Amino acid sequence: MQQLLHTLLKIPEVEALSAAVERGGCPAAVTGLSPVHRAQVAAALAQAGGRPLVLICDQESEANRLAEDLAVLLEAQPLKLYARELFIKAGTVVSRQWELARIAALYTMTQSAPRVLVATCEGLLQLTSPPERLAGAATTLAVGRRYDLQALPMQLTAAGYTWADQVEGVGQFALRGGILDVFSPQMAEPVRCEFFDDEIDSLGAFDTTTQRRTENLEEALLLPAVELLPDCPLSSAFAYLPENALLCVCETGRVSERVKNILWQAREDTESLLAAGEKDGDLTRLLLSQGRWLEELSRFPLCMMEALPTSRYPLTPKTLLSVNAKQLSAYGGSMETAAGDLEHYLAAGAAVLLLCGSEARCRNMQRMLQEREIPAALDFTCAAMPRPGEIRLAVGALSAGAEYPQLNLAILTEGQLTAATAGRQAKARSAKKNSRQKLLSYTDLTPGDLVVHTHHGIGRFEGIRKMPVDGVEKDYIKIAYAGGDSLYVPATQLDLVSKYIGGGGDEDGHRPMKLNKLGGTDWSKQKTRAKAAAKDLAKGLIALYAQRQRQPGFAFSPDSPWQQEFEDAFDYAETDDQLRCIEEIKKDMERPVPMDRLLCGAVGYGKTEVALRAVMKCILDGKQAAILVPTTVLAQQHFTTAVNRFRSFPVEIRCLSRFQTPGQTRQILADLRAGRIDLLIGTHKLLQKDIQFKGLGLLIVDEEQRFGVTHKEKLKEMCRQVDVLTLSATPIPRTLNMALSGIRDMSTLEEPPQNRQPVQTYVVEHDWAMLADAMRREIDRGGQVYYLHNRVETIDLTAGRIRKLVGEDVKVVVGHGKMGEKELSAVMEQMVAGEAQILVCTTIIETGIDIANANTLIIEDADRMGLSQLHQIRGRIGRSARRAYAYMTYRPGKILTEIAAKRLTAIREYVEFGSGFKIAMRDLEIRGAGNLLGPEQSGYMMTVGYDMYLQLLEDAVLEEQGKKPAVTTECSADLTVNANIPDRYVPSAEQRMDLYRRIAAVRSQEDAADLMDELMDRYGDPPKAVCTLLDVALLRSAAARAGISDISQRGDTLKFSIAQFSPEALARVCAMPKYRQRLHLSAGEKPGLTLALRPKEPVLACALALVEDLQLAGGAASAKPEQK
Repeated sequence: MQQLLHTLLKIPEVEALSAAVERGGCPAAVTGLSPVHRAQVAAALAQAGGRPLVLICDQESEANRLAEDLAVLLEAQPLKLYARELFIKAGTVVSRQWELARIAALYTMTQSAPRVLVATCEGLLQLTSPPERLAGAATTLAVGRRYDLQALPMQLTAAGYTWADQVEGVGQFALRGGILDVFSPQMAEPVRCEFFDDEIDSLGAFDTTTQRRTENLEEALLLPAVELLPDCPLSSAFAYLPENALLCVCETGRVSERVKNILWQAREDTESLLAAGEKDGDLTRLLLSQGRWLEELSRFPLCMMEALPTSRYPLTPKTLLSVNAKQLSAYGGSMETAAGDLEHYLAAGAAVLLLCGSEARCRNMQRMLQEREIPAALDFTCAAMPRPGEIRLAVGALSAGAEYPQLNLAILTEGQLTAATAGRQAKARSAKKNSRQKLLSYTDLTPGDLVVHTHHGIGRFEGIRKMPVDGVEKDYIKIAYAGGDSLYVPATQLDLVSKYIGGGGDEDGHRPMKLNKLGGTDWSKQKTRAKAAAKDLAKGLIALYAQRQRQPGFAFSPDSPWQQEFEDAFDYAETDDQLRCIEEIKKDMERPVPMDRLLCGAVGYGKTEVALRAVMKCILDGKQAAILVPTTVLAQQHFTTAVNRFRSFPVEIRCLSRFQTPGQTRQILADLRAGRIDLLIGTHKLLQKDIQFKGLGLLIVDEEQRFGVTHKEKLKEMCRQVDVLTLSATPIPRTLNMALSGIRDMSTLEEPPQNRQPVQTYVVEHDWAMLADAMRREIDRGGQVYYLHNRVETIDLTAGRIRKLVGEDVKVVVGHGKMGEKELSAVMEQMVAGEAQILVCTTIIETGIDIANANTLIIEDADRMGLSQLHQIRGRIGRSARRAYAYMTYRPGKILTEIAAKRLTAIREYVEFGSGFKIAMRDLEIRGAGNLLGPEQSGYMMTVGYDMYLQLLEDAVLEEQGKKPAVTTECSADLTVNANIPDRYVPSAEQRMDLYRRIAAVRSQEDAADLMDELMDRYGDPPKAVCTLLDVALLRSAAARAGISDISQRGDTLKFSIAQFSPEALARVCAMPKYRQRLHLSAGEKPGLTLALRPKEPVLACALALVEDLQLAGGAASAKPEQK
């Protein structure tokens, strides 16, 4: 784009402005510049003088748009400096992602002058640490360098880091022996350093989910974790700017007004907090004063950029200029209008530069223009400017087009020609670092939780106990059962225990749940009933699946150029998960068997885009597509999205809901029968008898769980030979996918979209004055508010109180699940249309519709909600370029339980979009599974727990398919060996519990080697007791394969209980010379082997040798009949 910038300098006013900047003619004021011209003129000035460029805006949305334009013009990503949240109130906990982004930006400026900095006035108004102190607080870790391990933690603490058992969030560090984990603000992943004495032996990045190393590093930079360092004087953010920087203030009137409002608000907040006795300091001390702000601006060459002439400048300009330029209006997708304008430009001898999102789009645009007999030349890099009367196509995408009459030049962007279908900038997708593997994690298992033992049923976990047995100290898990009985499970057998997860109720595990009795029959009865229910479900599912497989469907054609063009027109960079799901769906559609696929993904993960690509594929083959949604409002939203997405393509879309008049409905039905409608979006009206498609090829069902049984029966009837794609917003655990394998294909979207604004989250006591202020702030910036009050009985009283607080001019509406559909739809329509500013509601918004303008969320009694639920609800805001705010409140003076406090801390820490899978790694809400299974199945599931039910269901499915479920003998081992995880090796009890669980689940040498690598990576070389623990796990696995159910040691005797055996094999082993006189077989109801140990004979080696001999003998015995 350098040629364009050189050309802009030929405009006399821009040339004069450049000269004024260089010879001291600043402050300068330039009028006639709309937003798109500001970026272009500022970039031209920076290019001419070689100066660093600083653009100052009043709002983040304006700053983001400018940054995108500058990235295209200067071919370099601008640095951004926005405000951190100033919220100082006793007991408030604030998420810090904006502060962390500031630290990274400020540190970058201490190392080198940025070419372009885009800042908000609030970002520059806030005081910070001096540049030299911030740079000095950074530490570089490098392999081979020596450090004082005693001083390093203190150094990190002084730089604002907090100590943690396990590093999971930015600003944390953990020290375990000679291993240091630390997460610096600018890092994508934390780093792990392994010390040998005081020297770093190895250094690498690791994944916070798996805690496994992802790549090796030679060095890592640790920035301070807080911006305001302790015992440090405050400094202006202007101190970080290069002395020769050119400051461009966009719309100085708006910026001055914003500065005045920020300072006024800070004074008001301080006064109210001082009056309430909650604060003893002045909030305004963290900001520049009005006078100091102007003083700082005057230190630099200043250019004030205005759209219209004004007399209100903050500093008196020495140079006044007016540029004659026009911002071109959008063409609304009309190529005819655009073609007419292009012909007009060519006839007038103007040069036209037409910018497209990619090379492929440039070629497509050239083809479209040629069809209209408009010549255009390709020049992807804009190596030369177009000549008069010439159109030149280049790669790049600006926010709007511009016309410069003095240059006889028009700059158009593809976005205007093809509406909102072209991406703003070339899509760059970062490679996915790992497969976001989920762990069966036990880090959240705390004393008091309900657990399920495979053989003994539901009990209450009481913690880990150390007990001496035969002179060896062992770890046992204590589980309390009904009647005061307790069961001690050896830590080596923890794979038989799983956390109880039932449907609904209190997540803390303290709901009234009947415990089983040790040795009683209740548990076996519950398992039998649940098994029978699972069998019935499996039978129904298999029958339905088999019927669909027998009936031929329509095999869609492979992708055409039109499909590619439609996909290229997507505004954003697809996530890897989206691409994978799209590929899976297309493969299904191209097969002759009808597709039945479930697409799962949390709110805002791009399910609609995936579905629309499937719709396009269907329409291109001459088939019709339908989208079925549960509510009228959702139908309207999908209709708007589809119309916008297909705007540049000849696709006929209609919406069928109660909004249509009878006449309109009749017309839609007639067009549908005649095949004139390509895509029909509607509510349950789509299931009526008079609906007849000419050729339905694809049915998409959104939020299937919200349709009743009768609707589902009609659906089955309707789509026997039609491809079906079901969308679900509820994250369903991967185990359910396994359980239903072979019945219904499933695609999951687990990766969040890029460049989504994180939500600024506060955890604070409920305070009406503070919340009223938060609501007013959102409304003043033209936004909307969700106020979540989860009690229908008192919701109207709460709404009344809010009306009094915010004033009668603000429209407050109420929405809850007990309202009729018409009434609720009317409320939601008011919110969508922007007629209502505040929605007081229950958790109904969790699966509601998208309102991009709603960017403040207040939740009452957040401590009573589950982590996944809080995360899901918070996903309703922050869906636009604006900063969003979530206030998680709890009752004043309430002492939070440890679990509630942990939950609220987690929701504050995990602010990035899409961290739902991270915060609810194990304890995902069961509601999704319950809805899939139906209420009856949910009841059975609650009696045995989720994991056990899924195992029963998986077995039932295999049985119905005619496959034998794998019969696995489980083997327990209780040996007098020192096999445990010492406290000094893994200090955290929760992490020890998790490791015991995972070691007990080891089934092969590969599993053991993988776990050993992880242990060495996370905790250093394992002691002998840990290695023995892994050996015991491998022994249990081998013994189970040999048909042994239990190995126990009493003194110098080993007893092996046998569950499955071959008499021939046992006889062969007993006859071996090495076991003569030592190995005895006891027959009877419970057959077993007893082995006498020799003095000082290693127990593990001896037991493993016998197990291997039994396996070999069993293999030989089974081979003989085959030979015959």
